[in-house]
Amino acid sequence: MTKITLDPQLIKEMETLITEQRAKLVAELDKFAKKDPHVADEYETSYSEYGDDVDENTQEVTEYLANKPVELQLEKELKDVDKALKSIKAGTYGICKYCKQPIEEKRLRARPTSGSCVSCKKTITQEL
Repeated sequence: MTKITLDPQLIKEMETLITEQRAKLVAELDKFAKKDPHVADEYETSYSEYGDDVDENTQEVTEYLANKPVELQLEKELKDVDKALKSIKAGTYGICKYCKQPIEEKRLRARPTSGSCVSCKKTITQEL
């Protein structure tokens, strides 16, 4: 089987973008969450302590409930970023994980962490 390769300059450009994106995600998570020492690459939303009054407790719970879904979304994005960086190192970046064909440059520029081509993604999500 012939190995499919993308333009090395494009891959380097995407690696730079993805690395910058990773730093931003980690910085954003660090604002309100701490790394979970028990689970690799997972975070846990911090639970603020404002005091013991009912109003303060309400504020603590409200803040936690607002931050938790944000944490989960940022963690998902971070996992996608890490997968993309791993695929760059493995030499498989830009190749669809389903059909093994190159992902269009336009798609990679729009979503540098993409692991599938538009056609396969539409098929999987049934957006035909």
